[in-house]
Amino acid sequence: MLLTVLGCSGSLPGPESPASGYLVRAGDTTVVLDLGNGTFGALQRYLDPFDLDALILSHLHPDHCADVSALTVYHRYHPSRPDLRPLPVYGPSEMADRLAAAYAPAAAERARTTLSDVYDFRPIGEPARIGAVEVRAAQVDHPCEAYAVRVSQAGRTLVYSGDTGPCRSLVELATGADVLLAEASWPDRAGNPGGIHLSGRDAGQAAAAAGVGCLLITHVPPWTDAGQILVEAKAAFDGRTELVHAGAEYEI
Repeated sequence: MLLTVLGCSGSLPGPESPASGYLVRAGDTTVVLDLGNGTFGALQRYLDPFDLDALILSHLHPDHCADVSALTVYHRYHPSRPDLRPLPVYGPSEMADRLAAAYAPAAAERARTTLSDVYDFRPIGEPARIGAVEVRAAQVDHPCEAYAVRVSQAGRTLVYSGDTGPCRSLVELATGADVLLAEASWPDRAGNPGGIHLSGRDAGQAAAAAGVGCLLITHVPPWTDAGQILVEAKAAFDGRTELVHAGAEYEI
C-alpha cells in the first residue's frame, strides 16, 4: 500500500496544508480516507477523481468531509464524465442527509437533492472489501459519531484514528498494525477536555499499547507547536515516529 497525505492540518486548512484527507493506493484499488477543506484539489494531482474506488469518512465535521461537495460537482458537471455507477461512500449514519444539506443548503433545492445519483452510501460499522483492500472500523471518542478505520491489503495494515480522545477501541483496532496514522491536536497538559482529541503523549501511548510498527502524527492545528507534539509522542513510543506533511508519501 502507498499512503499519500492530501492534507493534514487539524480542525481547518492551514497556510501549508489543506485539512484532513489521505489517499491509499493498493494494487489497482484507490481509496480516500476523509475529504476535508481543500483536499479535493490536492487529490487531482495524483489521480482522476473518476478513478476513485471508494471514499471513507471518519466523521462529519467539515475539516474531514467539506470537499465532498466539490467531488459532487465534479461528478455531476464535468464535461467528459464517464457513465459510472454511484461511488461507494462509507461513513456515519447521518451522512446522506448531512452531505446533501451541505451541497444544497436552501430548503427548496435540498428537497430535490439526495446525492443518490453520485454516491452509494454505506454504513461504516460493518467490515467491507473494496477491491484489493479489507476495511474495518471502530467507533471512537469524539463529540459526534466518529470512527477509526483499519485498511489491510496483502498482509500490510494501516490504521487511521480519525478524530478521537484516548479510548480502548482505538488501541484494539490498531493492535499489530504496521502504521498508525493518529491525530494529535494539542499538547499534553492539565485541563484538556476529554472525549475530543489526543495529545502527542496520548498518540504515543496508543501506539505503544497497540504494538504498531510506526506512528505517523497528523491533524496538528496551525496554532499548535508541532515540534512539541512530536517530542511528546516520541517520549511515549520508542518506534519510528514522524510528523506528516501535505504531499508526503509512505509505503506501508
